[in-house]
Amino acid sequence: MTAIQLTPAQRKEKRGDAHHLDPVVIIGADGLTAAVVKETDAALKAHGLIKVRMFSDVRPDREAALASLADQLGAAPVQHIGKLFVLWRPIPEKEKTERDDRAGGPRIVKILKFSKNGSGRPEIKKIKVFGNQRITAGGELKRAKKRATSIKKKVAD
Repeated sequence: MTAIQLTPAQRKEKRGDAHHLDPVVIIGADGLTAAVVKETDAALKAHGLIKVRMFSDVRPDREAALASLADQLGAAPVQHIGKLFVLWRPIPEKEKTERDDRAGGPRIVKILKFSKNGSGRPEIKKIKVFGNQRITAGGELKRAKKRATSIKKKVAD
């Protein structure tokens, strides 16, 4: 993968967003290992914008590690200050699968009942309606019943 290229305005915006973040990936004495790359990839999938700390005193090694991470993961190098890197990659959209066997869940319904004498205040009730229930025209809660069919009609067909 190649690194994402950002415009200076986009880079400035990402630097501002990353200011309050703490490093989520730390590169130790072993340097850039496969495990570090895997953890960085997982952090980018979860957060999109991350800080990485590398414990190395040699600046060219840190620059090479930042460029390598950005190329391997398809991320944009946003900032490199001292031992901290900031990387950004758009978070992939999660796939939503629709279930066919899913039934309707409970819902809250407001029922407004007017007073009998006309001058009184109307009464508002909140009722939890489950999937097998319905509200009648009079505002009562009833269980929905399946329509009974004759066994004889099923046999005749």
